[in-house]
Amino acid sequence: MKIGSREIGKEAAPIIVAEIGTSHNGSLEKAYRLIDSAIDSGADCVKFQIVYADEIIHPKTGLVSLPGGKVNLYEKFKSLERSAEFYRKLKDYVENRGALFLCTHFGVKSAKILHRLGVEAVKVASPEINHFPMLREISGYNIPVILSTGVSKLCDIERAVEITGENTVLLHCVTSYPAPEEDYNLRVIGNLKRIFGVPVGVSDHTLDPILVPVLSVLQGAVMIEKHFTLSKSDTGLDDPVALEPDSFKRMVREVRNTDGEKTLAGLKKIYGPKRVKSVLGDGVKRLPPSEVSNYRTTNRSVHALRQIKAGETLTRENTGLLRTEKNLKPGMGPVFYESIIGKKAARDINSGDGIILEDLFL
Repeated sequence: MKIGSREIGKEAAPIIVAEIGTSHNGSLEKAYRLIDSAIDSGADCVKFQIVYADEIIHPKTGLVSLPGGKVNLYEKFKSLERSAEFYRKLKDYVENRGALFLCTHFGVKSAKILHRLGVEAVKVASPEINHFPMLREISGYNIPVILSTGVSKLCDIERAVEITGENTVLLHCVTSYPAPEEDYNLRVIGNLKRIFGVPVGVSDHTLDPILVPVLSVLQGAVMIEKHFTLSKSDTGLDDPVALEPDSFKRMVREVRNTDGEKTLAGLKKIYGPKRVKSVLGDGVKRLPPSEVSNYRTTNRSVHALRQIKAGETLTRENTGLLRTEKNLKPGMGPVFYESIIGKKAARDINSGDGIILEDLFL
């Protein structure tokens, strides 16, 4: 499999992704500085996020706890919304620097924008692993789908890969900011590759620049994604858990110099055998302790986009698939979404509420 001219897997070196996300805070000038610094620090690929608030959460979500503190996330996302032209300029700038451009979308609208821009691959964040309408949309693009697998069970990954197919790269991930190293269970990488027959990498949310990335390479990871920032003190949503340029350079150097048992012995000497063993884990895909409370609350579920009166018909205009972010009542899983369209509400459903079977006349 290739992304542009870059081979993924086989004997190719792991692709190193600098995840800038929205750390530009809407500034094109700062985005360019981040791109330059990430590439100068050794990144093969620079990744952003194309954010439209209504594709992700409901206005009633309220304050959400993030690494930098509690944030009104809906309003923050609204402030980060930019036109397609903004992302075209980012793509051109990255590619003119000779790197791969990648961008996470969060819904069908943003996916279509990226497709029109001619991206060479698309990235799906962990909470969208069950956003089936979006997965069906991007499966028709005939480009690689890079799919993060945090806050998911094996059955969730299976449903997603049934849609995205063999043109998928899975990224083993722990959706916690920061993520505890011992939750990473990196032997999962090899097992996911054997189970699904697709390349597997890692999206690393731990704070250490070396341990998880290098151990991931030893487990066969084909891609290493790590948050990147100019300074941890910047005001981007993920800046407190991102790597600054010097740390990112160190990560790149160690990943590129990975040398089998010699490297493993070196890690055990630096970090201790017990710590290395705990990070490698047993290879069984399960929700780690730091993710248990996030399951079904950071994933997508069916929500009312506005007040729905008893007797009113459910449509794609008054319902949607949103993240709950622990502040709103989760609804039924997206697997049921198509089957409830056209059903009538059995009772009033408040705007923002998750919709459950008891809300409907079936």
